[in-house]
Amino acid sequence: QQVVSCEKCPRLIEHCQTIARTKRRAYIDEDYWGRPVPNFGDPKATVLIVGLAPGAHGANRTGRPFTGDYAGDLLYQTLINYELAAGNYCAEKKDNLKLVNTRITNSVRCVPPQNKPNLQEKEKCRKFLISEIKNMKNLRIILSLGKIAHEETIKAFKLTLNKFKFKHGNIHYLNNNIKLYNSYHCSRYNTQTKKLSTEMFNQIIKNIKNDLIEL
Repeated sequence: QQVVSCEKCPRLIEHCQTIARTKRRAYIDEDYWGRPVPNFGDPKATVLIVGLAPGAHGANRTGRPFTGDYAGDLLYQTLINYELAAGNYCAEKKDNLKLVNTRITNSVRCVPPQNKPNLQEKEKCRKFLISEIKNMKNLRIILSLGKIAHEETIKAFKLTLNKFKFKHGNIHYLNNNIKLYNSYHCSRYNTQTKKLSTEMFNQIIKNIKNDLIEL
């Protein structure tokens, strides 16, 4: 609730609300969320997936991370394939999708213009990521989707960025208990440009699943 009611970044609040108002006018049947997006999944989970920010017509519309755009199509189907989610994902919050031992958040909770939050916005939103990590008492694995999510996770742990370089497939040890996996973001842009293939993303989730079995 604290996340949803946050208004600390006027530029982001205005942007996500403007998108919502515009779409509501254009499509009378659309109910856009248009607010900061809360987390999804059990806080007792072992795995935390950190994205960049809500999609303009994905989570900013549905109010659930990665729900309603291509990134969610790839992410949730892959999680289902490796039993880290169950049910059916249909790009709407009203589906019966459930996460299994997994929780999903974003480093920035409001959709930013051009998908680029500025430094101050990332800093203001970081407290929510820090709180999330502290409250997940069983947390052992974090998956950062993209460089910004990686850097914000490193900063949340108060570690030095130059000692933890982002690279797809890298695994970092943040402390004695928690590993950080790096993956390119599962966005349509990255898959269309062949930066990230379905096979590459599957391998990351498979590695995490195998790691969980050994814990």
